[in-house]
Amino acid sequence: MPADRLAPEHYTPARIPSSVSARSGIPDTLAAGSPGKVGLLELTFERVGERTDLVSHYQRSPLQVMRPLYVDPARPGLPIVYVMSTGGGVLQSDRLRMDVVAREGASVFVTTQAATKVHRMDTDYATHIVNISAGADSVVEYLPEPTIVFSGAAFYQRMVVTADPSATVLVADSFVAGRLARDERHAYDVYATDFEVRRPDGSLAVADRIRLDRDSVTGPGRFGTETLMASLFVVHAGFDVAELVDELSQHSDVRWGASTLPDGVGAWVRILGDDSPSVRAAWLAVYDRARRVAIGAPLPDLRKG
Repeated sequence: MPADRLAPEHYTPARIPSSVSARSGIPDTLAAGSPGKVGLLELTFERVGERTDLVSHYQRSPLQVMRPLYVDPARPGLPIVYVMSTGGGVLQSDRLRMDVVAREGASVFVTTQAATKVHRMDTDYATHIVNISAGADSVVEYLPEPTIVFSGAAFYQRMVVTADPSATVLVADSFVAGRLARDERHAYDVYATDFEVRRPDGSLAVADRIRLDRDSVTGPGRFGTETLMASLFVVHAGFDVAELVDELSQHSDVRWGASTLPDGVGAWVRILGDDSPSVRAAWLAVYDRARRVAIGAPLPDLRKG
């Protein structure tokens, strides 16, 4: 347990991209650190007999969860956790942090109840920290719904996976460049993410950086005309990227790339497109393939209505 969960250094990323921090300011509305602006979620899972239980839980609105559900017929001992927001989306000066810990031999599947809407920000920016710790022989899955970045938003997400070499971690992430039905395309101010995989000793194994701003995001070598992006990172020793390539080759209506991760850590894919159903279908299909190969079970019905 941290000494002070409400200390700024706990919920604020240690390093924020300059394109995001340049938006720093004190808004006329609630400022960073005010009640309702710091969302915290801490979840610890432990293997108990034939299933995994949530053994430690702390939450502070706007982040919260209800009780885990055991609805995966292929893995009946797997808790599926739905992260919810009471704030209706991410607003300026929001500082969010989620910590998920799977102890030795534990398994957990974390998703979100709905898409994350990042609203317009006139004065400040918002941040989201996601820390995933996977112990020996554990399995952690993180498959949130897409992040929709509205016009005028400035948002930074930092995700760090600390994984034992024997652990399996599947992390998926997807991005929508605005409210497409309103013809809002790449009108955000800045969208930035950092994704890292580290070993228990702190050594860096994988780093992926995304920096998008409305003045330079489109065009050759960048997004072109696409408005949707989806990624999947498979942290599983010796995972064969050919499995993902085989699945993606069946989806000719999207652009994609796939590669191995350094030092045999696993594999990753990135998908681009301008048709939401096509991108989502390819993204979930490749996740399902990765899960079958790495875990031996298909993607369950997540029952989001």
